[in-house]
Amino acid sequence: MTDAIVLNCRGLAKTYAEGDLHTPVFADVDLQVKRGETVAIVGASGAGKSTLLHLLGGLDTPSAGEVDVVGQPMSRLSDRERGRLRNQALGFIYQFHHLLAEFSAVENVAMPLLIAGVAVSEAEASAERLLTRVGLQHRLRHKPGELSGGERQRCAVARALVTRPACVLGDEPTGNLDEKTAAVVYQLMLELNREIGTSFVLVTHDRALARTMDRAMELVSGVLRPLAAV
Repeated sequence: MTDAIVLNCRGLAKTYAEGDLHTPVFADVDLQVKRGETVAIVGASGAGKSTLLHLLGGLDTPSAGEVDVVGQPMSRLSDRERGRLRNQALGFIYQFHHLLAEFSAVENVAMPLLIAGVAVSEAEASAERLLTRVGLQHRLRHKPGELSGGERQRCAVARALVTRPACVLGDEPTGNLDEKTAAVVYQLMLELNREIGTSFVLVTHDRALARTMDRAMELVSGVLRPLAAV
């Protein structure tokens, strides 16, 4: 891990407004993520963890504050530039895999590269290499409906990493799996973190899992703070 900052937010705030009703989620959140670092964010249901992740990934707009991804401030980019930055510098893993049902595993994993303009043959070759690395070499041409839950999530991990992004954002990425399969997928993410050097920011309800990462943070009453030791 180097000291290079790949993800940086300063004074981040989010308030939802509906008519005269204003509901603050959090305010003045600061977070820096170094290259190759793994960070967990825990908190009670409704604390705003997913909202924070969406802001970090440029999928939602903050009420105040700024998010920089590999040194580029999201707020100063056009929609097109922001989309290109997300495609090149960020990967996303969700609790539900969000694979495209009509495409095979290799086609799903190749998709971010194809969107970036990589030739089909090159994109699928990269996808095949990564799917082989995550143990799915025998499932390359299978569609999501033909894969088990653990296989689908490993495929989603491969898709998030195929562009070799600076940072992967995961929203309860093992939350929909049984305990044994979740442990396998989580261990795989850590191995790929070490091999590729991609940073991981994972939202999780599992405090034990959070404490195995380089840094564990807790979102409480709108404040992001280090997770207290047991």
